Amino acid sequence: MPPVQVAQSLVDSYINLTNNALTCFEPLCASLHLTADQQCESADEQCQYEIEYADHGSSLGVLVNDHFPLKLTNGSLAAPRIAFGCGYDHKYSVPNPPPPTAGVLGLGNGEVSIISQLSNMGIVRNVVGHCLSEQGGFLFFGDELIPSSGVAWTSMSSESIENHYSSGPAEVYFGGKAAGIKGLTLVFDSGSSYTYFTSQVYDSVLALVRDDLRGKPLEDAPEDKSLPICWRGSQPFKSLRDVKNYFRPLALHFTKTKNAQIQLPPESYLIVTKYGNVCFGILNGTEVGLGDLNIIGDVSLQDKMVIYDNERRKIGWFSTSCNKFQKEGQSFCEPEGPLSILSGNYYEYIPKIF
Repeated sequence: MPPVQVAQSLVDSYINLTNNALTCFEPLCASLHLTADQQCESADEQCQYEIEYADHGSSLGVLVNDHFPLKLTNGSLAAPRIAFGCGYDHKYSVPNPPPPTAGVLGLGNGEVSIISQLSNMGIVRNVVGHCLSEQGGFLFFGDELIPSSGVAWTSMSSESIENHYSSGPAEVYFGGKAAGIKGLTLVFDSGSSYTYFTSQVYDSVLALVRDDLRGKPLEDAPEDKSLPICWRGSQPFKSLRDVKNYFRPLALHFTKTKNAQIQLPPESYLIVTKYGNVCFGILNGTEVGLGDLNIIGDVSLQDKMVIYDNERRKIGWFSTSCNKFQKEGQSFCEPEGPLSILSGNYYEYIPKIF
């Protein structure tokens, strides 16, 4: 499931497990316990969960439910009772784990994901989207913010069912030309900071970038350990604006869908470090145990509205400024928090909650 990091202030600071924990035989708990070694011993046992994300981060804990504060597109607030994990053992795939006030919000299409729960309650359609930027961005549920045109769509692959949001096959373009790298299945994972390719794809793309840098005023910077591949210039770089003209754009073209292409300009695959060097923000997934997964992470998804339509089984995207989103025909509000937007008719649902 592609997770989105959210602040813990979205829920109560402390959860009373006695009153809020789901018991083992409740339907949502049963949907998590799919193998024999996960079966419950008694009906009143607390619902334990263990989940692993696409980037190999994981969480172990207890499934609980509580009122979950959400902001509607009309400015009002909603607080449906939602089941979520109260984790006590977390593993992170990144070198520096997030602070203890941060968590992971599962946005897949399994029964226990928040969007599936809201959809089953009749609050919104089973559609979730995000728009990420260096300053933050926003997340939305439902389809009210999706424009009627300008969105590139591709079908979800069969592997997307209750697992990852994936699509393909895709082909890599470099500098506007096909690079001969074909047949990629791509996982969209907003819980992964970086984009990961399998060793074969990674080596091929890195070779294209290195060959294109020949004769340009950049040198390898192996002393910078921020990422595996970094370059330095004659002067330290202050931002990507200083260096992006040395690099060509990448693109991922979905071969079974007309005009479906994710553009990856240099700022979508490069990082400027605190040392003033520029680093390759695509990593070798095989080396970190991701097997045959090709993951598109946050850096590559910045300033793109990405939409996961679980009802139509499609993934869509378009480029936009994610600091402030313009709804069709009107100016839309700037995001005010990590989970600030829920589209749908909540007022019809209020009697079902309280």
